[in-house]
Amino acid sequence: MKRRSPFQRVILIVLDSVGCGDAPDAAAYGDEGSNTLANTAHAVGGLRLPNLGRLGLGYVTSIEGVPPDPAPQGCFGRLTEVSAGKDTTTGHWELAGLPLLKPFPTYPHGFPPDLIAEFERRIGRCVLGNYPASGTAIIAELGAQHMRTGCPIVYTSADSVFQIAAHEEVIPVEELYRMCQIARDLLNGEHAVARVIARPFVGQPGSFRRTERRKDFSLPPPAETILDVLKASGKVVIGVGKIEDIFASRGLTESVHTTNNMDSVNAILDLLSSSDTDLIFANLVDFDMLYGHRNDPYGYAQALEQFDARLPEIQGELRDGDVLILTADHGNDPTTPSTDHSRERVPILVTGLRVRCGVALGTRTSFADVAATIAELLAVRWNGAGQSFASWLIA
Repeated sequence: MKRRSPFQRVILIVLDSVGCGDAPDAAAYGDEGSNTLANTAHAVGGLRLPNLGRLGLGYVTSIEGVPPDPAPQGCFGRLTEVSAGKDTTTGHWELAGLPLLKPFPTYPHGFPPDLIAEFERRIGRCVLGNYPASGTAIIAELGAQHMRTGCPIVYTSADSVFQIAAHEEVIPVEELYRMCQIARDLLNGEHAVARVIARPFVGQPGSFRRTERRKDFSLPPPAETILDVLKASGKVVIGVGKIEDIFASRGLTESVHTTNNMDSVNAILDLLSSSDTDLIFANLVDFDMLYGHRNDPYGYAQALEQFDARLPEIQGELRDGDVLILTADHGNDPTTPSTDHSRERVPILVTGLRVRCGVALGTRTSFADVAATIAELLAVRWNGAGQSFASWLIA
């Protein structure tokens, strides 16, 4: 069947936590003044992002080292989150057309004793911790006791997460995953947290290191997303990185597991060059996991520059009917005292051989505009949230 759109494939890459500030309700989340891109750039004396800059990144917020390009080669704008929350699941679900108006539960004082007692009964072990903490900090604090006792470390954050940390030589990773599945089954109803996260680590007291065998156990989306619609229409939808975890495998025809940003870029390049796909949906997690949560603006800046250096490789593999969309799911300003996500608007950059250049997409009113746009680009019916900007892209 002939397609009704000149576009045939969409590559959606989420630069996890790369926010651009200015969320209208930031103060309600305690995040007034957060601006991941601008504040990171200022902290390190400027960012070197020539390729993102050429697409128009310098227009979304003021970024030292990334001035507005006089002749941008892409379309550029900002997305505003309408969902109640600032976590990974909420952001990705809204990008896929499912805004959440009721926030996931959070536990600023730890999980209820009866819930923890039932979890301990089901796993046959006691737990350590059970309070909000930075992952690296709580592992440093309780890791030695965990190694002596075999008790897993349970903690949360400002986000809706139940995290379980365990040393790989004390609790094998597959056993940690089993514990996480037990927690996922337990955490329902009023305690239906967005994600249960396995946090394996290695090393000795004083030098613990989290490994790349993290795994997220997410709630399945409660309603249809653009991924479900595409899959039901016979489209090939491939998730790269933790997309499978975020959507509990819903709406995906295939998943590619990766270990870090560069591994994800390699996977995207492989799919671009060899696969017959309609949507490649990738998450690049290192910005958030390794640098935002650890308040490391220099590491954050380096990760941005590493991705920027490889962006031409991705662009070089784009076919005639491809559309590349770069965006984010929330902020995580590494320059603020908080180690949690920040409520921010996020950039959106769009490019492709048939995509117009220099188009200002403006400040969009929902992340869900991405889902509506993908539906129009790939010629499927979409009755969900969002306003498509596909017509703005046609050269």
